Amino acid sequence: MKTYIVGNWKLNFNVGEASIYLHKLLKALPNYRDIDVVVAPSVVALQPLSLQVDRHKLKLAAQNAFYRDYGAFTGEISFTQLRGIVDYCIIGHSERRHIFGEDNKMIAKKMAAAIRNKITPILCIGETESERAFGETADVIRDQLIGGLSEVADDDIEKVIVAYEPVWAISSTKAAKLATPDEISEVVKLIRKTLTEVYGMKAAEKIPVLFGGSVSPANAGAYLTVPGVNGLLIGGSSLILSEFADIIETAKRVKA
Repeated sequence: MKTYIVGNWKLNFNVGEASIYLHKLLKALPNYRDIDVVVAPSVVALQPLSLQVDRHKLKLAAQNAFYRDYGAFTGEISFTQLRGIVDYCIIGHSERRHIFGEDNKMIAKKMAAAIRNKITPILCIGETESERAFGETADVIRDQLIGGLSEVADDDIEKVIVAYEPVWAISSTKAAKLATPDEISEVVKLIRKTLTEVYGMKAAEKIPVLFGGSVSPANAGAYLTVPGVNGLLIGGSSLILSEFADIIETAKRVKA
Protein backbone atom coordinates (compact mmCIF):
# COMPACT_ATOMS: atom_id res chain seq x y z
CA MET A 1 0.00 0.00 0.00
CA LYS A 2 1.14 3.55 -0.71
CA THR A 3 2.16 6.02 1.95
CA TYR A 4 0.29 9.33 1.86
CA ILE A 5 1.80 12.61 3.06
CA VAL A 6 -0.92 15.27 2.97
CA GLY A 7 -0.30 18.92 3.79
CA ASN A 8 -3.36 20.93 4.82
CA TRP A 9 -2.54 24.62 4.33
CA LYS A 10 -5.87 25.73 5.85
CA LEU A 11 -6.42 29.52 5.64
CA ASN A 12 -2.82 30.38 4.77
CA PHE A 13 -0.93 31.66 1.69
CA ASN A 14 -2.40 33.92 -0.97
CA VAL A 15 -2.20 32.78 -4.60
CA GLY A 16 1.25 34.25 -5.18
CA GLU A 17 2.69 32.81 -1.97
CA ALA A 18 1.18 29.40 -2.71
CA SER A 19 2.68 29.43 -6.21
CA ILE A 20 6.16 30.28 -4.92
CA TYR A 21 5.96 27.60 -2.23
CA LEU A 22 4.79 25.00 -4.73
CA HIS A 23 7.61 25.90 -7.13
CA LYS A 24 10.20 25.38 -4.38
CA LEU A 25 8.58 22.17 -3.19
CA LEU A 26 8.51 20.67 -6.69
CA LYS A 27 12.21 21.47 -7.12
CA ALA A 28 12.98 19.67 -3.85
CA LEU A 29 10.89 16.57 -4.57
CA PRO A 30 12.05 13.55 -6.55
CA ASN A 31 9.52 11.16 -8.06
CA TYR A 32 8.31 8.71 -5.42
CA ARG A 33 6.85 5.44 -6.60
CA ASP A 34 5.20 4.41 -3.33
CA ILE A 35 4.55 7.79 -1.71
CA ASP A 36 1.78 10.19 -2.68
CA VAL A 37 2.63 13.73 -1.65
CA VAL A 38 -0.49 15.92 -1.52
CA VAL A 39 -1.08 19.57 -0.61
CA ALA A 40 -4.42 21.24 0.08
CA PRO A 41 -4.27 24.99 -0.65
CA SER A 42 -7.16 27.39 -0.20
CA VAL A 43 -9.74 27.17 -2.96
CA VAL A 44 -8.67 30.39 -4.71
CA ALA A 45 -5.23 28.89 -5.37
CA LEU A 46 -6.37 25.50 -6.63
CA GLN A 47 -6.98 26.34 -10.28
CA PRO A 48 -3.73 28.27 -10.92
CA LEU A 49 -1.69 25.70 -9.00
CA SER A 50 -3.26 22.91 -11.06
CA LEU A 51 -1.59 24.44 -14.13
CA GLN A 52 1.75 24.58 -12.33
CA VAL A 53 1.89 21.25 -10.54
CA ASP A 54 3.80 18.19 -11.76
CA ARG A 55 1.35 15.42 -10.94
CA HIS A 56 4.11 12.81 -11.11
CA LYS A 57 5.60 14.43 -8.01
CA LEU A 58 2.66 15.93 -6.20
CA LYS A 59 -1.13 15.96 -6.16
CA LEU A 60 -3.60 18.66 -5.13
CA ALA A 61 -6.45 18.36 -2.66
CA ALA A 62 -9.37 20.60 -1.83
CA GLN A 63 -9.99 21.39 1.83
CA ASN A 64 -13.76 21.19 1.43
CA ALA A 65 -16.57 21.18 -1.15
CA PHE A 66 -20.37 21.08 -1.30
CA TYR A 67 -22.27 17.88 -1.99
CA ARG A 68 -24.57 19.18 -4.74
CA ASP A 69 -23.09 19.19 -8.24
CA TYR A 70 -24.76 22.44 -9.34
CA GLY A 71 -27.60 24.77 -8.39
CA ALA A 72 -28.54 27.89 -6.43
CA PHE A 73 -26.02 27.58 -3.60
CA THR A 74 -24.34 30.96 -3.32
CA GLY A 75 -20.73 30.85 -2.19
CA GLU A 76 -20.28 27.09 -2.49
CA ILE A 77 -17.84 25.10 -4.63
CA SER A 78 -18.96 21.72 -5.98
CA PHE A 79 -16.96 18.55 -6.50
CA THR A 80 -18.02 18.75 -10.13
CA GLN A 81 -16.26 22.12 -10.43
CA LEU A 82 -13.15 20.66 -8.79
CA ARG A 83 -13.04 17.62 -11.06
CA GLY A 84 -9.84 17.65 -13.09
CA ILE A 85 -8.26 20.21 -10.77
CA VAL A 86 -7.79 18.10 -7.63
CA ASP A 87 -7.25 14.40 -6.99
CA TYR A 88 -8.25 14.45 -3.33
CA CYS A 89 -10.57 16.31 -0.96
CA ILE A 90 -10.40 16.55 2.84
CA ILE A 91 -13.88 15.90 4.25
CA GLY A 92 -15.15 16.16 7.81
CA HIS A 93 -12.09 17.87 9.27
CA SER A 94 -12.65 18.70 12.94
CA GLU A 95 -12.68 22.41 12.11
CA ARG A 96 -15.54 21.80 9.67
CA ARG A 97 -17.37 19.78 12.32
CA HIS A 98 -16.81 22.04 15.32
CA ILE A 99 -16.60 25.52 13.79
CA PHE A 100 -18.99 25.16 10.85
CA GLY A 101 -21.38 22.63 12.35
CA GLU A 102 -21.07 19.84 9.79
CA ASP A 103 -22.67 16.61 10.98
CA ASN A 104 -22.30 13.02 9.82
CA LYS A 105 -25.26 13.36 7.45
CA MET A 106 -23.68 16.30 5.64
CA ILE A 107 -20.27 14.63 5.60
CA ALA A 108 -21.73 11.40 4.18
CA LYS A 109 -23.26 13.34 1.28
CA LYS A 110 -19.91 14.98 0.58
CA MET A 111 -18.17 11.59 0.59
CA ALA A 112 -20.60 10.26 -2.01
CA ALA A 113 -20.26 13.43 -4.11
CA ALA A 114 -16.47 13.16 -4.13
CA ILE A 115 -16.54 9.57 -5.33
CA ARG A 116 -19.23 10.41 -7.89
CA ASN A 117 -16.87 13.01 -9.33
CA LYS A 118 -13.80 10.74 -9.26
CA ILE A 119 -12.11 12.62 -6.42
CA THR A 120 -10.61 10.58 -3.58
CA PRO A 121 -12.17 11.62 -0.25
CA ILE A 122 -10.08 11.80 2.92
CA LEU A 123 -12.56 11.27 5.75
CA CYS A 124 -11.37 12.89 8.99
CA ILE A 125 -12.55 11.47 12.29
CA GLY A 126 -11.47 12.11 15.86
CA GLU A 127 -12.61 12.71 19.41
CA THR A 128 -12.35 15.85 21.54
CA GLU A 129 -10.45 16.06 24.82
CA SER A 130 -13.65 15.82 26.89
CA GLU A 131 -14.93 12.84 24.87
CA ARG A 132 -11.66 11.03 25.53
CA ALA A 133 -11.73 11.97 29.22
CA PHE A 134 -15.25 10.52 29.59
CA GLY A 135 -14.26 7.26 27.83
CA GLU A 136 -16.30 8.02 24.70
CA THR A 137 -13.49 7.66 22.14
CA ALA A 138 -14.65 4.31 20.75
CA ASP A 139 -18.27 5.47 20.39
CA VAL A 140 -17.26 8.73 18.69
CA ILE A 141 -14.90 7.01 16.27
CA ARG A 142 -17.45 4.36 15.28
CA ASP A 143 -20.20 6.97 14.92
CA GLN A 144 -18.11 9.30 12.73
CA LEU A 145 -16.67 6.45 10.67
CA ILE A 146 -19.89 4.58 9.97
CA GLY A 147 -21.89 7.79 9.64
CA GLY A 148 -19.40 9.37 7.27
CA LEU A 149 -19.32 6.28 5.05
CA SER A 150 -23.08 5.66 5.13
CA GLU A 151 -23.70 6.90 1.57
CA VAL A 152 -20.64 5.24 0.04
CA ALA A 153 -21.58 2.13 -1.93
CA ASP A 154 -19.86 -1.10 -0.93
CA ASP A 155 -18.25 -1.27 -4.37
CA ASP A 156 -16.68 2.16 -3.80
CA ILE A 157 -15.39 1.72 -0.27
CA GLU A 158 -11.85 0.98 -1.45
CA LYS A 159 -11.75 4.48 -3.00
CA VAL A 160 -11.80 6.07 0.46
CA ILE A 161 -8.99 7.25 2.76
CA VAL A 162 -9.59 7.62 6.50
CA ALA A 163 -7.62 10.08 8.64
CA TYR A 164 -7.61 9.84 12.43
CA GLU A 165 -7.19 13.34 13.85
CA PRO A 166 -7.83 13.53 17.59
CA VAL A 167 -9.07 17.06 18.19
CA TRP A 168 -7.09 17.30 21.44
CA ALA A 169 -3.83 16.74 19.54
CA ILE A 170 -4.30 19.37 16.82
CA SER A 171 -1.79 22.17 17.41
CA SER A 172 -4.32 24.94 16.74
CA THR A 173 -6.41 23.91 19.77
CA LYS A 174 -5.74 25.41 23.19
CA ALA A 175 -5.28 22.11 24.99
CA ALA A 176 -3.22 20.41 22.29
CA LYS A 177 -0.84 17.68 23.44
CA LEU A 178 1.03 15.07 21.49
CA ALA A 179 -0.65 11.74 20.93
CA THR A 180 1.52 8.76 21.79
CA PRO A 181 2.06 5.89 19.35
CA ASP A 182 0.16 3.61 21.75
CA GLU A 183 -2.85 5.94 21.79
CA ILE A 184 -2.83 6.13 18.01
CA SER A 185 -2.42 2.37 17.64
CA GLU A 186 -5.44 1.73 19.86
CA VAL A 187 -7.72 3.88 17.69
CA VAL A 188 -6.29 2.63 14.39
CA LYS A 189 -7.06 -0.93 15.50
CA LEU A 190 -10.61 0.18 16.29
CA ILE A 191 -10.94 1.79 12.85
CA ARG A 192 -9.70 -1.38 11.13
CA LYS A 193 -11.98 -3.54 13.28
CA THR A 194 -15.02 -1.38 12.47
CA LEU A 195 -14.24 -1.36 8.74
CA THR A 196 -13.82 -5.14 8.80
CA GLU A 197 -17.15 -5.66 10.59
CA VAL A 198 -19.02 -3.47 8.09
CA TYR A 199 -17.21 -4.12 4.80
CA GLY A 200 -15.21 -7.32 5.33
CA MET A 201 -11.53 -7.92 5.89
CA LYS A 202 -10.50 -7.79 2.23
CA ALA A 203 -11.93 -4.31 1.72
CA ALA A 204 -10.79 -3.03 5.13
CA GLU A 205 -7.19 -3.98 4.45
CA LYS A 206 -7.17 -1.85 1.28
CA ILE A 207 -8.34 1.37 2.95
CA PRO A 208 -5.43 3.64 3.90
CA VAL A 209 -5.55 5.11 7.41
CA LEU A 210 -3.63 8.33 8.07
CA PHE A 211 -2.78 10.08 11.32
CA GLY A 212 -2.93 13.83 11.90
CA GLY A 213 -2.33 15.85 15.01
CA SER A 214 0.65 18.17 15.58
CA VAL A 215 2.80 16.14 13.18
CA SER A 216 6.37 17.46 12.90
CA PRO A 217 9.75 16.20 11.68
CA ALA A 218 10.50 15.20 15.28
CA ASN A 219 7.58 12.75 15.60
CA ALA A 220 6.75 11.79 12.01
CA GLY A 221 8.94 8.68 12.08
CA ALA A 222 7.32 7.37 15.26
CA TYR A 223 3.84 7.96 13.88
CA LEU A 224 4.61 6.33 10.53
CA THR A 225 5.82 3.17 12.25
CA VAL A 226 2.56 2.68 14.17
CA PRO A 227 1.06 -0.56 12.78
CA GLY A 228 -1.80 0.17 10.42
CA VAL A 229 -0.86 3.82 9.78
CA ASN A 230 -0.35 4.50 6.06
CA GLY A 231 0.52 8.16 6.13
CA LEU A 232 0.15 11.55 7.75
CA LEU A 233 -2.17 14.56 7.54
CA ILE A 234 -0.05 17.59 8.40
CA GLY A 235 -1.06 21.12 9.35
CA GLY A 236 1.50 23.66 10.55
CA SER A 237 4.61 21.78 9.42
CA SER A 238 3.27 21.61 5.87
CA LEU A 239 3.56 25.42 5.70
CA ILE A 240 7.33 25.31 6.32
CA LEU A 241 9.15 23.90 3.32
CA SER A 242 12.12 22.47 5.22
CA GLU A 243 9.88 20.72 7.75
CA PHE A 244 7.51 19.33 5.13
CA ALA A 245 10.45 18.07 3.06
CA ASP A 246 11.94 16.43 6.17
CA ILE A 247 8.67 14.61 6.85
CA ILE A 248 8.51 13.38 3.26
CA GLU A 249 12.11 12.16 3.51
CA THR A 250 11.25 10.38 6.76
CA ALA A 251 8.34 8.66 5.02
CA LYS A 252 10.75 7.52 2.30
CA ARG A 253 13.12 6.00 4.88
CA VAL A 254 10.31 4.29 6.77
CA LYS A 255 8.90 2.91 3.53
CA ALA A 256 12.33 1.55 2.57
